[in-house]
Amino acid sequence: MRREYYAWRSPRLQRTMELLVFGHAGARVLVFPTRGGRFYDYENWGLVDALRQTIEAGNIQLFCVDSVDYESLYARHRPPWERLARHQQYEAYILEEVVPFSQQLNPNPHLIAHGCSLGAYHAVALAFRHPQRFRKVVALSGRYDLTTPMGSFRDLFDGHYDETVYFYNPCHFLPQLNDPELLEALRRLEIILAVGEEDVFLANNQALSSILWEKGIWHALHIWPGEAHCAAMWRQMAPWYL
Repeated sequence: MRREYYAWRSPRLQRTMELLVFGHAGARVLVFPTRGGRFYDYENWGLVDALRQTIEAGNIQLFCVDSVDYESLYARHRPPWERLARHQQYEAYILEEVVPFSQQLNPNPHLIAHGCSLGAYHAVALAFRHPQRFRKVVALSGRYDLTTPMGSFRDLFDGHYDETVYFYNPCHFLPQLNDPELLEALRRLEIILAVGEEDVFLANNQALSSILWEKGIWHALHIWPGEAHCAAMWRQMAPWYL
């Protein structure tokens, strides 16, 4: 299996960003790490190996990106609006740097957003905000409303609410979405959500699922036994859904 390391200084983030690419062909998969995670976690946790057969067959190519979560969403030392501004810069890095880079390496038009835990949020928020650019999203053990405390997970914006918070929380902007072009693009997406029956995010996944059905957006919500919020379970889920 081909494994390649890349790094460059991002003009959007004004810092060096690293990523790993696995495979040689197939659908391009943007893989977002978990909270504060690194670009090498997906490999270290055995998920790349779990997908080895699919990768080596040329069905998918993974682009495992780095995070800036502790500079953005989880930067508690910064006011919420600065966290959001940094998160917007990260989105620009992904869309304007990583995606074109992936196209240079691999012209396959099929682009998938994928992640686990907070990485699932990144995948869903990005694909739902820009559905014309994606064909599929695979989100495992994710949380899709960052303003509502869930178990030990707090409101990431400390009560602050504005238009930017609204548009970066799928459970907020989707119910009011009426743009026919965006809705049609969302209906063309293959959307797969998976979560454990004991996961603190289960109700939030069910809420997102209800919103999608209300908008006529087909998707699959898979509920796994137990909490299922760990690498051992994600190693089982990923080959099923990617």
